[in-house]
Amino acid sequence: MSLGVIIRLMAGSASVTALIAPEPGSEEFKLIGRSTEIVFVTEDAIAKYLEWCARGVRFHFTPRLRRVQYDLANPSPELAAFNEQKPIWGGVFTRFEDIDGNSFALVSLDEVSRAVEEQRRAAEAKLEAERRATQELEIAMQFQSRLFPQVMPALRTLDYAGTCLQARSVGGDYYDFLHLGQERLGLVVADVAGKGMAAALLMANLQANLRSQCAIALEQPERLLRSVNDLFYTNTVESVYATLFFAEYDDRAGRLRYANCGHLPAIVLRTDDSLEKLHSTSTVVGLFPIWDCAIGDCQLFPGDTFALYTDGITESCNGNGEEFGEQRLVDALRLHRKLPPQDRMGKIVEQLLLNSRIVGSSNRIL
Repeated sequence: MSLGVIIRLMAGSASVTALIAPEPGSEEFKLIGRSTEIVFVTEDAIAKYLEWCARGVRFHFTPRLRRVQYDLANPSPELAAFNEQKPIWGGVFTRFEDIDGNSFALVSLDEVSRAVEEQRRAAEAKLEAERRATQELEIAMQFQSRLFPQVMPALRTLDYAGTCLQARSVGGDYYDFLHLGQERLGLVVADVAGKGMAAALLMANLQANLRSQCAIALEQPERLLRSVNDLFYTNTVESVYATLFFAEYDDRAGRLRYANCGHLPAIVLRTDDSLEKLHSTSTVVGLFPIWDCAIGDCQLFPGDTFALYTDGITESCNGNGEEFGEQRLVDALRLHRKLPPQDRMGKIVEQLLLNSRIVGSSNRIL
């Protein structure tokens, strides 16, 4: 119940506390909310009922008796007359009207105490559940952060970096650098459909599939991706999928072989400031049992920039609902192109956070 101002009245032998509903628009009303009645609280509802009945108060019904058993070994005459042989259970409530027909409630103190205790326990349980959820989320975020690459294989012709801006929760964004051997590096960015813990678990499943089979990519990247699709489709429920960009970089030739599986187009910024985009070569992974992809090629030259990202970057919004967008990302890549990849990425992150003000609810990968 929502109650407002408390007034304590001394009436006869027993005191009564009146909990008065706050006036609409008052400070109490703003704090407490809507309440529809005045409730009188007394230490002994039955005694007060008998006393007020004798004074002509019109009660709707006798107190509904429950919970606390009164000791009737030496009952007062009034209580004995009220209930001669049976134990009396108090702590409830009855209703009465004044001479103007206004309705009021009369409850015993232990009933209010019980309600307060129940609310206290419910609040404690809620706080404990929230604490556990927060703790579990922190553990999940720490676990997910360990899924991102911890070691970056050194290359002669490619300087590279990656990051994931963790939001307030775990999610399905994923990037990886896979050491394929023979001076080749696998570059992966993926985005599992959905959010939260479910997406994070699916992301871990996708990562395990890719890492356990990445050796296949040296000769047959199509076979690797078909296998990943089969496993992802088999091990997940219906309508679960992931967009994925997989690229194999040849450190000797400076050449990329790639498959864009329904992901956002990769950006290739040339030294002459021209822009190329590597669009989809297949549909998303994990949605269809029969699946195939095409492999594209892209030659990189000294000074070129190759960027992969998720929609957490481009769809990040500012306070006016305006998205960061692909063009801002391209402009930032151009503006900071002389910086090393790690520093350039830091500048883009600064601009992104300045635009969105807060990290928000989606992970961002660049």
